[in-house]
Amino acid sequence: MHLSKIEGEQIAITDSLVKDPEIESYLKPFRDNIQKDLDSILAYSADTYTKTDGEFNTAIGNFMADAVFSESNPIFKSRTGHDIDMVLLNHGGIRSILSKGNVTKRTVFELMPFENSVVVAALKGTQIEKMIRYLADTKKAHPVSKLKLVIDQNFDVVEEKINGNEIYEDSIYYVATNDYLCNGGDNMSFFKPNDSVYVLNYKIRNVLMDKFMKLDTVNPKMDDRFIQINR
Repeated sequence: MHLSKIEGEQIAITDSLVKDPEIESYLKPFRDNIQKDLDSILAYSADTYTKTDGEFNTAIGNFMADAVFSESNPIFKSRTGHDIDMVLLNHGGIRSILSKGNVTKRTVFELMPFENSVVVAALKGTQIEKMIRYLADTKKAHPVSKLKLVIDQNFDVVEEKINGNEIYEDSIYYVATNDYLCNGGDNMSFFKPNDSVYVLNYKIRNVLMDKFMKLDTVNPKMDDRFIQINR
C-alpha cells in the first residue's frame, strides 16, 4: 500500500462555531479560577508609564531593571558569593504600558508576555566597553541599573561608571540580563564569549510580580543613569 493523496481543509475558529455545553461546563471552573487569579491586585500605580516617556531612560524601564537587581541579587549572592554589578534589559522587551490604577497579575503578563528568565553573565571590562558603545550607538532607552552613562551630542561617551566606580578592562563584572539577550538577541553580541553564565531559573515576569507585591504604591522616576548632554 502506498500513500497516494493528502487532503486538508481550513476550519476557521469564529464566534459562529456552536459551543458544546458539556465541554463549556467542564472548562468553566478552570477558566473562572484563572481569571480570578489574573485579576488579583498586587499594587497601585501612581501614574501611567510607557517606554516612550524618555529618550535614553524611562521610569518604567528603570523600574524593571531595578526590580531585576533587587529581586535577583540575593539569589545570585547566596549561590556564588558575588553581587550583581549591573543590569541590562532591552527596550523592546517592555510590551505594554503600566496604567494608572491597580496593578494586577494580568498587568504583569501584559508587560512581560514572554518566558524570558534572568541570567547573570560574567563579562570582562573590555566587553563592558562594547556594551556601552552599543548603548550609545543604538540611541534607545534600554533599561539599565547600576550603570551610569553620559553621552554628548555626537554620541561619544563622556562618563561611564558601574556602581559609581570606574570601569577597568581586566576586571570581571557580573551583568544580569535575560536569556534572550545573553544569547545575542537584539544584536547584543558583546555577551559572548563570556567567563561564565549563571542561570537563576527566575522568570522576569515573576521578578516583577515579586517586586509589585512588596510595594503599596508604584511611582518610578526617570533619572540621570543614561543621559545625553550638550557640550
